[in-house]
Amino acid sequence: MQLAECFGNTVCVSLDYTPNQLGVYFPCDGQLDLQFCQKNNLIRIKSEDGTNTGGYLDPDKRNIKAIRLRGEKSDGLFLPLTCLDYTGVSPEILVEGFCFAEINGFPICQKYIPRGRGGQGSEKAGNRSRKKKVNIAPLFMEHADTEQLAYNLSAFKPNDLIEITLKMHGTSQRTGYLPVLKGYNDSLMCEIGNALKFIYLRFAGRTEEFEPKHDGEPIYEYGYVTGTRRVVLDKERDGWYGSNEFRKQHAQKFEGKLWKGETVYYEVVGFTDTGAPIMGNGNNKKVNDKAFVKQYGEETVFSYGCSPYGYNPNRTVDDECFDCTPITHAPQSDIYVYRMTMTNEDGNIVEYTPDFMRYRCEQMGIKCVPVFWKGFIPQNPGSKDDPTIEVGEWVQNKAELYYDGPDPIGKTHIREGVVVRVLNKPKFCAYKHKNYNFKVLEGIIKESATAPDMEEVQDIVESEEV
Repeated sequence: MQLAECFGNTVCVSLDYTPNQLGVYFPCDGQLDLQFCQKNNLIRIKSEDGTNTGGYLDPDKRNIKAIRLRGEKSDGLFLPLTCLDYTGVSPEILVEGFCFAEINGFPICQKYIPRGRGGQGSEKAGNRSRKKKVNIAPLFMEHADTEQLAYNLSAFKPNDLIEITLKMHGTSQRTGYLPVLKGYNDSLMCEIGNALKFIYLRFAGRTEEFEPKHDGEPIYEYGYVTGTRRVVLDKERDGWYGSNEFRKQHAQKFEGKLWKGETVYYEVVGFTDTGAPIMGNGNNKKVNDKAFVKQYGEETVFSYGCSPYGYNPNRTVDDECFDCTPITHAPQSDIYVYRMTMTNEDGNIVEYTPDFMRYRCEQMGIKCVPVFWKGFIPQNPGSKDDPTIEVGEWVQNKAELYYDGPDPIGKTHIREGVVVRVLNKPKFCAYKHKNYNFKVLEGIIKESATAPDMEEVQDIVESEEV
């Protein structure tokens, strides 16, 4: 076995590979297509005598994880270009830097999302969040997906102003003070028809089927609107149901404080109102790293200083003793803002700088994600030790000074990584970078998960309801 480097990640490969060999790199958290695995003998197969005659991937999950092989870190999977021969792809297409999920009509890989019944991510009905034929808030924009830093090093230029912030492991939420659907300018005949339909369904005991028709123009007025990463929560119709109940308190923190046109994007971390963790817990023993277990304990709970009880259960108050230690209160969940925008009535978006975002959050009494470093990329990033360092490599090296170690907020678990944002661009431009130990832990959590986590379920709900 030998160690290779792909996009700054260490990958274990066999001795058949040569330096600078062009191949296909599959990062962690991906899932390989079944046919692709079969063609390349990647699936774990047991022979009659119990020995393994295939690869190491689970035949059902086929997910790529960060693992250790003979004590060495392996962050992803590297295969030769011949792994794609069965697709009939033209070799001219397979150039360095080419990214793909399918080739020549053959699916190759996708993001790995645990599927199954049960678990916190399966409460689709409880979410009561759905797409509407008429947009509830047409100016309420989704947050752009944050791409991987390692694959976008060419996006950085000398003298760019960048900021490195903590990447938090929670669920995304957004709130805006924007034009919101209040009703329709319907004709009298349409209103009568809807009333008769509702009365009929009520007598039939089927009011849940009522879907009014409208023949007038929608009426919009400024109001507060909240959503998850993908879905707008219709409070008027759906309320705050099931697994979205805990979001209500955080949305209300912005009411009466946002300016017209402002949208705030933030991470919700900690626990739900029932005490369930927002993101899954991890068994640290399975990391197979004694130092990791010694530092973080036997289990990782992404608490960020929050408590499933809303207080510290180890400290109590004796009603008969006024001098004893009081209960230490802690939130069940908390929020940290990472982006703010201003949208005018024409839909034109102005991106707030992080400094102005923090100023507005200070006015509202809201926390922002912690900042590790801010500064300019040097004109000549090379050093005396290595004058060949390029701009992107310099940025990645700077990010890796902060992307590992204990969470700076709760200090009880590992941090997920960092986000590197370019500040001198008119549109939001940021890239995420996760550390190896978190990737290992994330793979362990997904290995035992029976359902997608709270973030991943949003993509499933959206695809099933559209």
